[in-house]
Amino acid sequence: MRAIVYTRFGPPDVLHLINVEKPAPKDNEVLIRIFASTVTKEEPGMRKSPGFNGLIKPKNPILGEEFAGEIESIGQNASLFKKGDRVYGITDFGAHAEYLCLPEDKALVIMPKNLTYEEAAAIPNGVLTALPFLRDKANIQSGQKILINGASGAVGTAAVQIAKCFGAEVTGVCSTTNLELVKSLGANKVIDYTKEDFTKSGQTYDIIFDTVGKTSFSRCKSSLKQGGVYLATVPTLAILLQMLWTSIIGRKKVIFAATGLRSASEKVKVLVFLKELIESGKIISVIDRLYPLEQIAEAHRYVEAGHKKGNVVITME
Repeated sequence: MRAIVYTRFGPPDVLHLINVEKPAPKDNEVLIRIFASTVTKEEPGMRKSPGFNGLIKPKNPILGEEFAGEIESIGQNASLFKKGDRVYGITDFGAHAEYLCLPEDKALVIMPKNLTYEEAAAIPNGVLTALPFLRDKANIQSGQKILINGASGAVGTAAVQIAKCFGAEVTGVCSTTNLELVKSLGANKVIDYTKEDFTKSGQTYDIIFDTVGKTSFSRCKSSLKQGGVYLATVPTLAILLQMLWTSIIGRKKVIFAATGLRSASEKVKVLVFLKELIESGKIISVIDRLYPLEQIAEAHRYVEAGHKKGNVVITME
């Protein structure tokens, strides 16, 4: 099978398209033929520098987290899926290849009926961050005012739509080129951060969700209502200390959650919860660009530049 492999850390050119052995499912696994994947904003960092994927060389030579495809075969003890099922989900590594084996109890579910493989692959990362933060950590309620900083990224576009589904009044913050996109997703108001600083507008919010780590609780504190919540997706030392401090003192809280480290069963619950909303069109997939597998280095360069809108999808043509 074709796969994108890297054996050393470095620039996008360390990614190579080669043929590797097609995997076979173990007793509790399913074999998925992948039709689409994505390049998330985290993957260029894993490609470039030692860290989560090894210190000397990559522990997992095939990157790729989100995927959508079809069950090709199942292990003898697997029973949750059958051959031919259209599925999508998220894993830690391995989705930048034509086939992937996963235990059937991982973050894998049947695709919503109205999505293409490309659209489905672009769903998990954003919603699996946005929904737990908004619903489980911030306890979002109908009528609340919420500001989403970084509203045009993968998490931001999901957060705008999810907040609207919960009946919130949504203000999105993004760059000039993305204003219309964020409006089209249902935001009541959109602020162009190149022209206006939302922390100086005098407006206050029940929830401020920083999806990109480009602001801080200190800057946003005056823009929070009493009892308001600041949600941070990037765990800096300052955020962690403020989270501890505000849990003891004050009515404005800082919350961080490592949503990516939650169990597979919790991720499945989120995807199942959202299935009806996706099939009814209340949550849509946002795709910026599509690249064939052999052009994945270009996809990395684009994502690394930091200006992607929604998701960058990889197709297995």
